Parts: sequence; C-alpha cells; structure tokens
Amino acid sequence: MTGTLHRLRALPLRSRLALLVATAVAIAVAAVAAACWFATRVQLEQQLDTSLRNVKVDDGYVQDLVTACTHPGQAAAQQLGGAYVVQLVTVSGNTCTAPKASPIGVTTADIAVAAGLRDNTLHTARAENGKKMRVYSYTYQTRNPVPGLPPSNFAVSVARPLSEITEPLATLTWVLLVVSGIGVIGAGAAGLWVARTGLRPVDELTEAVEHVARTEDLTVRIPVEGEDEIARLSSSFNSMAASLASSRDRQAQLIADAGHELRTPLTSLRTNIELLARSDDTGRAIPPDDRRALMKSVKAQMTELASLIGDLQELARPDAADPGPLQVVALHDIADTALERARLRGPELTIRADLTPWYVRAEPAGLERAVVNVLDNAVKFSPPRGTVEVALRDGELTVRDHGPGIPAEELPHVFERFWRSPSARQLPGSGLGLSIVARTVQQSGGEVALRPADGDGTVAVIRLPGAPQPPPGM
Repeated sequence: MTGTLHRLRALPLRSRLALLVATAVAIAVAAVAAACWFATRVQLEQQLDTSLRNVKVDDGYVQDLVTACTHPGQAAAQQLGGAYVVQLVTVSGNTCTAPKASPIGVTTADIAVAAGLRDNTLHTARAENGKKMRVYSYTYQTRNPVPGLPPSNFAVSVARPLSEITEPLATLTWVLLVVSGIGVIGAGAAGLWVARTGLRPVDELTEAVEHVARTEDLTVRIPVEGEDEIARLSSSFNSMAASLASSRDRQAQLIADAGHELRTPLTSLRTNIELLARSDDTGRAIPPDDRRALMKSVKAQMTELASLIGDLQELARPDAADPGPLQVVALHDIADTALERARLRGPELTIRADLTPWYVRAEPAGLERAVVNVLDNAVKFSPPRGTVEVALRDGELTVRDHGPGIPAEELPHVFERFWRSPSARQLPGSGLGLSIVARTVQQSGGEVALRPADGDGTVAVIRLPGAPQPPPGM
C-alpha cells in the first residue's frame, strides 16, 4: 500500500488528476451497473414467479398425465405450450412427469403441498438433466378417482428453466462491462484533457518560478485571467515578484547610498590621519592651532561615522520589521528625556516645552530614538540663539523650529533613506534619521509628517494612538 502511494505521488499532477477522475467515474459506473444488474435480476425473477403462479393446468391434462403415469400403455399426455414442465408429486415423494420431460427434484415443501399441509410453494430445484428450474407447486384434487390413486393425494408442480433469467443477465453483464469500460476510458481521456487545460496556468507559473530561480529575473509577470483560485495564485505571484524586485532595488540603493555616505567621512578621516602621520614621519611639526583643528575634524568625522553606522544597523537589523511586543509607555516622559539630550546638543538654543500626559503602546527605546531624531533635526536647522517649541497635546507631539524651512517640492522626500536637502548637504548627518522616525511611528500605529510653519521654520508632527494608563508602580 505504501509503495503504491509512493508511486502515485511520483506521477505528474495532471496524471494523478486524470487517474483520480477515471477512478471516480469507474466507481460510479460500477455502482450504477451493479444496481442495474440487480434490479434487472429482481424484475426477471418476479416476472418468472408471476408467470408460474398464473399457470392453471386444466383437469383433463392432469387426468391424462395421471393415466399415462399409472398405465404406461395408454396414450401419453402432451406437454404444455412454451417451456413449461408439469410434474405430479405424491405424498410419498414419487413423481410423474410428462413424456420427454426430465424429472425435477422433489423438496419437503412439495411433499407438504401434496399432503395438503400447504396450499402452494415456490422454490428453485434442479432437474435430472442438470438444469436449474423455478418450480411452483400447488395442491390438486382429482374430480374422478383414478384406480390406484385416492383423490387429493398429490401436488402439481409447474416449472420453467432459470436460464430464462441467467442468459439475459449474462448478456446484460457483457453489455454493462463494455459500456462501463468505454465510459471509464472516455472519462480518463476527458480527465487528462481537463487536467491539462486547467493546469496550464500552473505550468506557466512553474515556468515563471523556474525562470526566476535560474536567471534571478524578477520582471517576469503571469497574465491573470478570471477570478478563480489559479488567477489569485498568479496575482499573488506577480505581487510577490514585484515586492521582491522592489526589495532588491531598495537593498541595492541602500548599499549604494551607504557607500556614498560612508565615503565622505572616511575620505576626510583618511586625509587628516595621513597629514598627522606625515608630520610624525618627516619630523615637521604641525602648528598647534592646525593640529587642534585636525584633531577636532577627526573627532567630528568619527562621531558622524559612528552615527551613520548606528543608523545603518538600526535599519538593517533582522527584527526591524518586527519590533517585538509593544509596551504601554509615557510619551511625555520619553519626550522629556529627549529634550534633555537636545538641550545638551544645542546649549545656545531656547527650547520651550509644554507636555501633557499621554500614554502610548510602543517599543520604548525605538520611540525615544525617534523623538531624539526629530529634536536633533530642529536643533540642527535652528539659527544661532533660536527657539525650538515642543508641545504634546492629545497624542500629538509637535516640534517647531525657526530655521530656513523645507521647500514644498522637497517635503515628499524627507522620510526617504539617505535623502538630504540640497541646502543641508554641508551639515552633519546621514539622511537616515527621519526614515527611522517614520518606521518607528508606523510600527506603533501612528503617523508622522513635516509641514512648513507659519512665518518661518518647519513643524514636525507625530500622532500616536493612546493606550490605557498603567496602574501605579508598574
């Protein structure tokens, strides 16, 4: 059984479908043929039994048959018309059959009928010539006593051969076998045709998948026709291929952008270090002011490089798309902590804050980093001795600076990775801060946006849905 199942699984899908259809049709045809055969047999048996019950042998025929059996020298009785055979059965079990007719075996039921214990009986018996006969026996009483035979002491058995049933059934069996065989073969051929036609989209999908695996060409698309399961599968494959292509393009762009962004601090760092090394190798000292400037530049480039690498790690970490279980945190506390860090980075700025309590469901470290990135942007673009205004009301955190602002045509790009405004190329930064903000806020179910402020500057808005305040002490 296991070997058969293994061989079936090794067949192509269309062959298995055709075999399944043929098997199902064969079972259905076999069931119908069997039901037809049994119904026909029952009908033929009932007709034969009815015809036997309706036969009434006249008294003259019975008297002649009795006379012929008891006085062999007298004229023999003639057979009934058709295939009927008539036989007399005595109480002792003796039989008297018409001339040229083969005697039929006697049963206890026939003897009981002859003795008057039963009115009639219907059964199957075998004649001496080997033929099976259907026999109907009934009690018969002679009108005129026959010498040697008292009245009413025998039964009249009327019989017909069972071949009248078995021969038509044998013919019907062959007809059913031929018709069933043709039906099964036709069903198998039809099933194979249907399987080939129905699985053509699957073949196209298989070819497309194999082509992608062989060539890594994600531009392949499968035509979608209809709204059935195959069409949905094709549509899903097209969507998956498009997503993979987009992901690969983003990955390639991320690598290219990261290489470009890393090149600038690394080049500057290399130049400064080479100057310091050349000074040591040649023994020509660098003026103290220039050396301090070089060291300051090296530290700045190292800080920028560390920040860029940290941002890249944040975006590339495996669980970036799944931040894990979210917690109920106090957004006002996170904003307050981020404000302390922002004041250290812009000590000459005035930072005003108006924070009302608001609890959200988020990942604490990620949310704090997002708020810090927004405040860093405001600090970086604020003019000297400028003002940064921060407010938190009803789940909306706003950060407003009074810097140069962002042109309207650049606003759609501010949350893209490595995108930096042309006016901010000379400022430190990697262009990843706002993309991290957008991802973190979206993972918490919120929204983030930048818009021009009234007058001058930019307003960053973070909206986060509220969460129930945790009990005290948690």
